[in-house]
Amino acid sequence: MKPRKLGGSGFEVAPLALGGNVFGWTIDEATSFRVLDAFVDAGFNLIDTADVYSRWAPGNQGGESETILGKWFKQSGKRDQVILATKVGMDLGPGKTGLSAGRIRAAVEESLRRLQTDRIDLYQSHKDDPDVPLEETLGAFGELIQAGKVRAIGASNYSAERLREALEVSERQSLPRYESLQPEYNLCERSGFESMLGPVCLEAGIGVIPYYSLASGFLTGKYRSESDLGQKARSGSVSKYVNDRGFRILSGLDEVASRYSSTPARVAIAWLLAQPSVTAPIASATSPEQLNELLEGTRLNLDAVALERLNQVSA
Repeated sequence: MKPRKLGGSGFEVAPLALGGNVFGWTIDEATSFRVLDAFVDAGFNLIDTADVYSRWAPGNQGGESETILGKWFKQSGKRDQVILATKVGMDLGPGKTGLSAGRIRAAVEESLRRLQTDRIDLYQSHKDDPDVPLEETLGAFGELIQAGKVRAIGASNYSAERLREALEVSERQSLPRYESLQPEYNLCERSGFESMLGPVCLEAGIGVIPYYSLASGFLTGKYRSESDLGQKARSGSVSKYVNDRGFRILSGLDEVASRYSSTPARVAIAWLLAQPSVTAPIASATSPEQLNELLEGTRLNLDAVALERLNQVSA
């Protein structure tokens, strides 16, 4: 398994990132610990979470994922084996939203406390904040880097125009620049990234760590009809793919998976890893067994024929 450089951050990461959105949501603390141990013990190192995870779940207020990660760091002693990525900017309640300097300074302290660590390796703007000048946001991140609380910064959910603008501000004002981008990108969601963002990232040498790598589980092949949606936690996100195009993509995945004696999920991960701009897809797992399925996708090398078939069915 060859590590990949994450933009100009100086980090080398294994080719799959573990998504922490499920910690404290669809899996409890004990199961989260087992998944985290299995991930790191397999030689992988990039773990992505956010301060807002998982505020949407009944009874939660945000910070649950970071809290579980912090307890695991303390219990396992594996903090130094991990490239820790978290995010700031989503709504956590009155006065706790956006990317103002004051919000970033307060949020980083809250995250560090929950994570039980003295630094965040990759601190990311969770979404663009058009109400705050980019200079202010990037300047606040610069202060955190100077203080040793943050090592590098990244962006998530930015448009190509705003990402380019942020890069220009960083260069013009000698401020830290976004070294990574976290966009939605998978076989079902291609055009938004490939048409504009992908070229910017390639040109600027920005690492790409796409989220929803398996389209909320649709690309595993477990949703083959409306009746499969049921009452599952992610069924609302998946329903938009249950249509002719979605089934065409699944058919292509099945075809390629059969050729490689593999599975749709592994093939979907392997397709992402073959894209020139992608560093490490982010995917979450609710058990060590499910995690192993994802890790196997990083060991699958698709040939040109397989990649072209998948490009066709997902066009």
